[in-house]
Amino acid sequence: MAPRLQLEKAAWRWVESVKPEDIGQEHIDLAYRVNLPACNRGTCRRNCKGNPNCLVAIGEQAWLGEIDENTFHNIDDPNSERRDKNTFVGLTNLGATCYVNTFLQVWFHNLELRRSVYQCHNSRAEAHDTESDYEPQSICEHLQYLFALLQNSNRKYIDPSGLVKALGLDTGQQQDAQEFSKLFLSLLEDTLSKQKNANLQNVIQQQFCGQFSYVTVCNQCGRSSALPSRFYELELNIQGHKNLSECVTEFLKEEKLDGENRYFCESCQGKQSATRRIKLNSLPPTLNLQLMRFVFDRQTGHKKKLNTFISFPEQLDMGPFLDGKQDQSCMYELSAVLIHRGISAYSGHYIAHVKDACTGDWYKFNDEEIEKMEGKKLQLGIEEDIAETLKSQARKPKCSKGYHCSRNAYMLVYKVQDETHSDPSGAVVEVPSFLQKLVDRDNHTFEEWCSEMAHMRKQSVDKGKAKHEEVKELYELLPARDGEPYEFIPLEWLKKWLDDSTATKEIDNTLFLCSHGKLHLDKVAESKRVSLKAARLLFERYSGGPRLDGSSLCRECVSQRCRVLRLKNQLNEDYKEVSNLVKRTFSGEGYWVGKASLRSWRQLALDQLEEDEHETKHSNGQTNGQGPHTDSKEFGAELLEGQEDEMKTFNEDIICTHGGLSILEPERKLVSPEVWSKLQAYFPKAPEFTQERQSCHQCLTLEQEEKDNEAVSKMMALDQKNQLLNLFNEKNRPTLAKWPPDTEVLYIVPLFFVDEWRKFIRRPTKSSPVSNVGNTLLLCPHGGFMFTYESLINGDAQHVALLWPSEWEVISRLFIVDQPISIRCFKESAPSGPSTHYTTQPDLCWECRESFLFQQQRDLREYTQATVYIRKVIEDKRMIKEAAPELTGSSSEAEEEKEEQPRVDGERDPDFIQSEHGAKRLKLDDSSSTPGGAGAAGAAAPAAAAPPAAEAAAPAPPPPPVTNTTKLGSIRRSTRHRKLRGEKALIVSANQTLKELKIQIMHAFSVAPFDQNLSINGKCLTEDAATLGSLGVVPESIICLKADEPISDYAAMDDVYQVGMPEEGFKGTGLLGH
Repeated sequence: MAPRLQLEKAAWRWVESVKPEDIGQEHIDLAYRVNLPACNRGTCRRNCKGNPNCLVAIGEQAWLGEIDENTFHNIDDPNSERRDKNTFVGLTNLGATCYVNTFLQVWFHNLELRRSVYQCHNSRAEAHDTESDYEPQSICEHLQYLFALLQNSNRKYIDPSGLVKALGLDTGQQQDAQEFSKLFLSLLEDTLSKQKNANLQNVIQQQFCGQFSYVTVCNQCGRSSALPSRFYELELNIQGHKNLSECVTEFLKEEKLDGENRYFCESCQGKQSATRRIKLNSLPPTLNLQLMRFVFDRQTGHKKKLNTFISFPEQLDMGPFLDGKQDQSCMYELSAVLIHRGISAYSGHYIAHVKDACTGDWYKFNDEEIEKMEGKKLQLGIEEDIAETLKSQARKPKCSKGYHCSRNAYMLVYKVQDETHSDPSGAVVEVPSFLQKLVDRDNHTFEEWCSEMAHMRKQSVDKGKAKHEEVKELYELLPARDGEPYEFIPLEWLKKWLDDSTATKEIDNTLFLCSHGKLHLDKVAESKRVSLKAARLLFERYSGGPRLDGSSLCRECVSQRCRVLRLKNQLNEDYKEVSNLVKRTFSGEGYWVGKASLRSWRQLALDQLEEDEHETKHSNGQTNGQGPHTDSKEFGAELLEGQEDEMKTFNEDIICTHGGLSILEPERKLVSPEVWSKLQAYFPKAPEFTQERQSCHQCLTLEQEEKDNEAVSKMMALDQKNQLLNLFNEKNRPTLAKWPPDTEVLYIVPLFFVDEWRKFIRRPTKSSPVSNVGNTLLLCPHGGFMFTYESLINGDAQHVALLWPSEWEVISRLFIVDQPISIRCFKESAPSGPSTHYTTQPDLCWECRESFLFQQQRDLREYTQATVYIRKVIEDKRMIKEAAPELTGSSSEAEEEKEEQPRVDGERDPDFIQSEHGAKRLKLDDSSSTPGGAGAAGAAAPAAAAPPAAEAAAPAPPPPPVTNTTKLGSIRRSTRHRKLRGEKALIVSANQTLKELKIQIMHAFSVAPFDQNLSINGKCLTEDAATLGSLGVVPESIICLKADEPISDYAAMDDVYQVGMPEEGFKGTGLLGH
C-alpha cells in the first residue's frame, strides 16, 4: 500500500476541478477513503494507517498462528522453584547478606558440626504441634532448623531471614566476612558449651581449635620461654607472597626483639635482645586459613583489598610446619574456597566453592544459584575475571597440577585426611525426627503453593484459549465487503482488544467526532472500517459508542476542506495580485488595514487554512478573523483580556482596547475595495473599518488627559527639585562621623524614600510621584528606633539618609510624614573635659535591638542551603585554575574572564579586609560617604531597613526591596562574591559534618578526602565528625583547600564513595551478646 501522505493526496486530488457546492457522494467516499482496496496478510509489515480497510499487523498474528500457552499467563512455572535431583539447596540473599550465606554453606558441609548441631537439645521443636508454623528463638534453634531445611527441603532455595534477624544483622550493609566467621563460631562455642550432652560441649574446639606457642629465646643466656595459645584459624599475610607455603612460612618466621622492643629475661633479670617465633604444636581436623586480603591503609585511613594472586594446593602437607613429635596426621585436603568478587573492601560479592564430603564433587554456592562443577574438579572460573583499575592488568600465573591460583580467595578450608572416614556410611548425617517433621510441614506448604500456582496457570491458559477462539472468529468477520453496510472502530481499541496483556475496555468513539457530531476527516487514519456484523458483536460484548456507520460521513467537513484546499492553491496568486494593487493609487472610498496585518497576511491566511483543514474541536472564536465577532467592541474586549505578543487575528493591530479604531494613524494603511475583497475571502469575519470610520473617542480623551497629567508631573518635579536641590545632587550632605558645627539636630528618613523620589525627579512622566516618607520602616513594632549612634557610625546607616533641619521643613510640607525621626547632639562640660552625647527621637527600643542582634548571631550558626566558596591553593599559595567543571557557579565564564587576576592568598587588598568569618568584606573608609548622604563614617554596611523584632512582639512591617542584610559586627557583606578562578561554590548546611563537606569537595575538585587539607582564616579544619556550624563556617565563607599528592591506587577512591559513616562492624548485634 502507498505511504500515508500519498493516500492523503490521492483522497483530495478531485478538489482542483470540483467546487464545494458541487460535491457528491462519490467525492465524500474518496475523502473518507471508503473504497480503498484492503491489504492481504503478509503484504504489510506494519499496518497502513492511511487505509481504513487495512486490518493487517494490528496484533492478530498472536491469535491466528500456533498457540503458545505461555502467552496466556505471567505466572512462572512453580517447578522452577523446586530443588533439582542430587543437588543442594541455596540461600536467599536478603540484600547484602551473601557473606553470611557463604559461611552457612561451608559450615553445613562440615558433617561433624552438622551432626552436633542436630544433637542439641530443643524441647520447643520436639513438643511443637505441626499444625502451626514453627518459629525458632535461640541461635542454636535457628541453625538446627536451617541445616535441616538445607538437607531435606524440596525448595530450590530457602530464606535465612530468621537466623539473620536473630543475630541482629543489618541486611542492607555488607560486613567483614572474616570477622563474622570468628564471632559466629565463638557464639556457637559458647552456646554448645552450655549443653547437657558432654559430647557437644567441646565440638567447636575439637573441630576448629589448634594450638601454637610464642617461643622467646634470650640472646644473652639462651633461656627459652614458651607461651601456649589456642587458634581457630591462621591469619596469613599475603602481601609480597605468591603461594600458600610462603605465607605460612612468614607466619612462623623468627622475629628479632632489640632496641625499645627488648625482652625482659627472668634469668638475666633485665631487658635483653631476643628472638621470638611461633611454633605450631597441634592442628585441628578442620584447618581454616584466613588470607588477609582486607588490610588497613594508613595513608588513606580506610580498609583496602589486596588483589594479589596466591596459589594453593589441593593436598596440603603441614608436617614441615609442625613442631616436635608428629603423632597426628598432617596431610590435609582442600574442602572449601571462599571468594570475594570486587576490587573494593567496601563492596563486591561473596561466593563459596565447597566440596561434597560424600561424593567428592565440587559445587559453587552463589546465594540462590548452585552449580555443580564438572569432573569433580575445582573450577574458579569467572570469579577471577574482575575489572582492573590499573592500566596494566596483572596476568594470572601458571599453576602446576594439583594447584589453584586466585586473587579473590580470602579463606581456604582444609580437612585432615583420615582413613577412618573413607567409609561412605560415616559421611551420612541423618536429620532428627523432630526436625524432619518440621521440614515435612514446610515441604507440604511448598507443594500446596506449587499446586495453587499450577491451578492458576491452568485457569489463565483456559481463559486464553477461549479468548483465542473468540478473536479468531471475530477477526474473520472484520473485513467489510464492497456494497455492504459497515461501521468505523478505533484502531487503538482493536489493538488493545488483540493484546491480551491489557484489559479490554468499552469502545469509545467520542474523540473521533467533528464539530457536526460525525466522523472527523482527520480521524479516518486512526480508525478501521469493519463489517456491520462484526461491529454488532463487538458492541454487544464490550458496549460503548457512539456508533459511526456510513451515514456518519460529514458532508459539511468535506465541503469546508475542499474550500480550504482550493484557497491554499490560490493563495500565492492572490498574494502577488494584492501586493501589486496596494502599490497603486486609487480614488474613492477605501478600507483601513493594519500595516502589520498587511505585511503578514499571507502567513496568517496560511495558518488559518491549516487550522481549518485540521480542525479538531468546535469553533471557539480564537481563529484568525473567523471567530463569531459580529461586533467590533466585543472583539476588542476579548483582545484586552488575553492579548498576546504574537498577532493571531487579521486587522487586530488597529483595534484599540475599547474595540474601536486605533488613534495611531501611522500604524494603518488605506487600501482599495478590490484589495479588501481579496483579503476578506480569506478572513471573512475580520474587523472591518471603512475610510469614514472615526478613531476611538475614548482613546482620544484619554490621550489628552495623559498629556495634561504629564505636564502637571513635570511642574511638580521641577518645584520639588528646586526646593531640595542639594539632596537631589547629593551635595553638602551632613555626616555623623563629623557632626556639623552649629547644628543641634539632624533628621533621618529611609534611603528607599530618597531613591524613589530621585527617580520621580529624573523621569516625572515615567515614574509615580512620592507622597509618603514611610519612616515606620525604621521603627520596631513598639514604635522605638532600632539603631544607636554607634551602630550608625559602624555601618547601620546603609539604608538611611540624613537631612538638614531646613530640608526636613520642606519634606514635612511636601510629603506625608508618618513619624519624625531625629538624632540630637548634646555637648557637656565636665572636670575631665568636654563630652558629647547623642540621643534619638523616638528613643531606642533595647528589647527589639537585643532580639535583632541575637537573631543575627543565630542565623550565622543555624543555616540551611547556604553557599560557601572552596578556594584551591598550591605550595606557593597562589590559586590554580581547575579544568574540572563547576558544580555551582555564580557567574558565567565571560564574567569570570573580566574579573581581576587572583591575588596571593593572604595578600592585602586595598579595597577589602578579611572578616572574622572568613569572607571578603568592603573596607570601611572614614573619609567616604554613603550614597544616601548618611555619613556614619562613610560606612557602606547593609543594614536591614526593618530589622526583626523580638519573637514575642508583633511582626514588623516589610522592609524595602533591598538585597543586603546586616551581619554581626556591622561589617558590610558584598552582595556579589567576587569569585576567582579555581574557586567553586558549594551548597551546605550548618548541621552538615566536615566529612560530608569533604565528599562534596571530592566531587567538585577530584581530590580524595584523605588528601584534603582545609583551613578557614588560617585555622585548620580537622575534626571530620564536627558540624560546620561548630567549626565557625558561616554563609559566604571562603575555605582554602590544599591537596596532597594523590595516591596511585584509585580503588581507594571507590572505597571513599562507599563509606559514608564510620564503621561500627557488628556492634549491637547478637554476635557480641546484645
